[in-house]
Order: sequence, then C-alpha cells, then structure tokens
Amino acid sequence: MLKGFFNVPTPVNEPVLQYAPGSKERALLTDALAQARATETTIPMYIGAAEVTTDKKVSMHPPHDHKHCLGYYYQGNKQHVQQAIDAALTAKESWENLAWEQRAAIFLKAADLIAGKYRYQLNAATMLCQSKNAYQAEIDAACELIDFLRFNVKYMSEIYSQQPPVSGPGTWNRVEQRPLEGFVFALTPFNFTAIAGNLPACVAMMGNVVVWKPANTQIYSAALIMKILKEAGLPDGVINLVYVSGTDAGDVIFQHPDFAGIHFTGSTGVFQNIWQTIGNNISKYKTYPRIVGETGGKDFILVHPSADIKLTNTAFVRGAFEYQGQKCSAASRGYVPASLWPALKELLVADLASLKMGGVEEYGNFINAVIDEKSFDKIASYINNAKNDAQAEIIAGGNYSKEKGYFIEPTVIVTTNPNYTTMCEEIFGPVLTLYIYNDEEFDHILKVVDSTSGYALTGAFIAQDRYAIDKASHALRNAAGNFYINDKPTGAVVGQQPFGGARASGTNDKAGSMINLLRWVSPRTIKETFNGATSYHYPFLDK
Repeated sequence: MLKGFFNVPTPVNEPVLQYAPGSKERALLTDALAQARATETTIPMYIGAAEVTTDKKVSMHPPHDHKHCLGYYYQGNKQHVQQAIDAALTAKESWENLAWEQRAAIFLKAADLIAGKYRYQLNAATMLCQSKNAYQAEIDAACELIDFLRFNVKYMSEIYSQQPPVSGPGTWNRVEQRPLEGFVFALTPFNFTAIAGNLPACVAMMGNVVVWKPANTQIYSAALIMKILKEAGLPDGVINLVYVSGTDAGDVIFQHPDFAGIHFTGSTGVFQNIWQTIGNNISKYKTYPRIVGETGGKDFILVHPSADIKLTNTAFVRGAFEYQGQKCSAASRGYVPASLWPALKELLVADLASLKMGGVEEYGNFINAVIDEKSFDKIASYINNAKNDAQAEIIAGGNYSKEKGYFIEPTVIVTTNPNYTTMCEEIFGPVLTLYIYNDEEFDHILKVVDSTSGYALTGAFIAQDRYAIDKASHALRNAAGNFYINDKPTGAVVGQQPFGGARASGTNDKAGSMINLLRWVSPRTIKETFNGATSYHYPFLDK
C-alpha cells in the first residue's frame, strides 16, 4: 500500500460547450446522434462480473419519435436483485480496504473519459432516450456529471483530513471514516443523467458497494455510464446495475439484513412509502439505514414591483420551460405584481410564440417531448381542466399531440385563485401558473408563497429594492433549499450551489457537497494512550 498524504487535483467546473453552427462540437454531436439512431442495441444488466440477459426484452424509444426503436434492455426480477446484493457483498471487503487514493483515481479517470472520449456519445444517448436538446444534455450528462466526480473526490479527501484538533499529553486522538456496514440501494430518476450517475458513484467513492436501479426511461444512458465506470477501472460488484420493477427491488432489498442505506431521487409519494417500509422493517437490519432523498418541488418565482421586466421574463421562460419543465427545480408557479403584469405578459407571450418545438436532432428546437405517454396524459389532464375552469385562463400554449412524439406546448395559466390546483400540485411538465397580486399586498403574498405548497426545493425572488430582497430572503427562508435572487430557480452548479430542499422535497443532504458524502460514512473515533494509568487511585481520595 502506498504511503503519503496525497493532494487531489483541484476541481474546476467543466466548461459548457455551446454547439453553435459551424462549431467542432456540433459536428461531433451530430455524428454521435446519427450513429446512435442507426444502431439498434441490446443492454444487459451488470451484476458482479457478468453481463446478464433474460428472456424478456423491453424496447426503448425516443420520446419525440416513439415509433423509432433505439434497442432493447433485458428486464430482470427478484432473483436478479438478490444476485446483485450477493455480488455487492462479495466485493465489499476488497473495495472498502482499497486505499482511498486508488478509489479516487477511478472516478477521476471516469470524469476524464466523459470530458473527452465519451462526451458526445453520452450527450447523444441523453438526447435520444430522454428528449433533451443539445445544450440541456451538455450541462447535464457531460458537465454536471464530470463536476460531481471531480468535486466529490476533493470533498472525500477533505473529509478524511478532518481530525480532532487536540490530543492530551501522552495520547493521540484520530478519526477514521468507515464505509457503511452492508450495501446501499441507489434509485435514480429519468430526468438527469448526472443524478443517475452521481447517486451510485458518490456512495461507492466512499468505499461502499451499491445496487443501482435506474428509471426505465433512462436505462439507455445509464448503461453507458456503467460502461464508462468499468473502463475507468471500477472493480466488478462494486456497483451492480439492474432493470427490475420497483416492487421487485423493494421486496428484496428492504427485507435484507445488510441493507445500509438508500440514495434516492424521485417522487415524494414513492420516497414516503420507502421510508415507511424501512421503518416497519427496522428491527431486521444490522444498522439503522441512511435515508437520503431528493423528491419533488413546486418551485416559485416571486416578482417584486421593483423587478426588471426583461430579467423577469427570461427567468420565467427558461426556468419554467427548459427541458419541458421536467426538472425538480423548474418554475411552476409565479406571483406577479399588477403594475408589471401588462408589460410582462406582452414579453412572455411573444417569447413563447417564438419557441420552436420538435425532435432533439434539430438544433433550433427549444422544446422537445415529455418523457412518456403516462406523463403526457397527466399533463394534458391539467391543461384540459384549466380550459374548463372559471378560475383559470390559458394565455399561451394549451395544445398537445402524441401522434409522433409526446409533445406539449409551453403553457401559461393565469389564475384568480392563489390556491388553484396548478399552483399547488406538482405537474412535472411545461405548465406555468401565474397569480397576479396587488402591489400593496406584497407582505401578504410572502406568506402565501411560503404556505401554498408542501414542497421546499427551489425558489426565486426578483427585485431591485434591497430592502425587499432582505425581507423576502428572511420570510422565505424555509420555502426553498436553493434560493435565487434575480435569477431563474434552475441550474444549480456543483461546487457553487449544492442542491437539495426540505419539507416534502427531501432530506436536504445537498448533492454536490461534502454534506452528502458524509451520509455514506460511519466515523470511528480512536484514542491511543502512550503512558496509561496503572492504578485506579485518584488524588482526591487522599485524606
């Protein structure tokens, strides 16, 4: 084993490529898209050293072109979940005993592979299977995942370096950060390739072993992440990738005595059910499992009468409609002062009318498809209800079609009721609801914003008045784990804005920070005494 106190490379946020016409990156991405569309692939599960196939193949299709087949993945069952757990536990001892700098090197190499050799392939996979345009795929699948890997290595080294500042005479105090005792379950969402990669990777980085179940609609890009990790040198069994139903995964994992934690991003309902299941089974586990989750949001933009109109409009257009509103952080409710509404409405309607919608292969398309038919039908139902409700008026969008792909126009609803359904419920699509308030009711609207939704993930406040900014920052301190001033409520950057919210939005363990990594270790304090006491006698006992 190597000896030394090693400094890791200083992480710097990965530069975002722009994919402008005539650029090298645009040409390379175009080629990667064409190759991916022309190749019908089959994707196995990765369990231990085996690439596992089954007798059930499930087809994968671009949401914006659902008649085209990208290939197939092999669907597993409870038996494969058990095999994945066994493989993880078999790999555990060797992995956790591997020197931390050797683990770090694997994930740093993976980051370099994504930044170089696999950048356009991973972006293309994300574009096709998740219907993200080139820029949204770049900031997600390339830049954010690279940042997660590099910054987490730095955080890991800082965690290991944190030691007790004082040792008494004749003693030496120290702390080691042990991996959790057992295996960790990573349950990842469709909407961010970076999140899907980070949830199992950061857990493994700290010496743990993982069973990873991605969303079915993200398997196409998840399998490529697994390929990259293996090429970077990740040993067999450290991360095991399975494609099973949530029920099959839960029935096996949450009954297992070696279940040590879950790293989750998904819906609030699923997370609450998981928490309840873990609680009911708590006596079965060797340790109290770590429960880390980021769930939903009903994210707001509150506009003050002193706000800049153009800045406000851009915050709404980008914050609500980039990636079709399928971000946990997407703006889905807005509060606009009556004095600014006429001018803002004009800008907003004009910008939305100019947005192009279609497949990701056409670079001019700002709007692409929502993820699948189930999501499409849910979003369409909200729009239909608004069309028939006297409390709501659709001022932009409102149309949809699933003939070729699951396309829904960016839709803006104006409501007279601050507690209207679409102001309160998470829709997870390109639907923004606005409430127009009287300027003099600003103090009251702060309370409305704070109390309307059970979620508390992201929020934005737009104003030039510094007293108003100070007041809103305090009044809304519990309404959003990520709070933005004069900006949209999306686009958190690793190392700059650690991401996560509280209330119904999750455990607020801040992905992209040291806080999250601390959840995946169990500290042990060690005190060594060089000249120990040889008698029980204390001076106070003397007469």
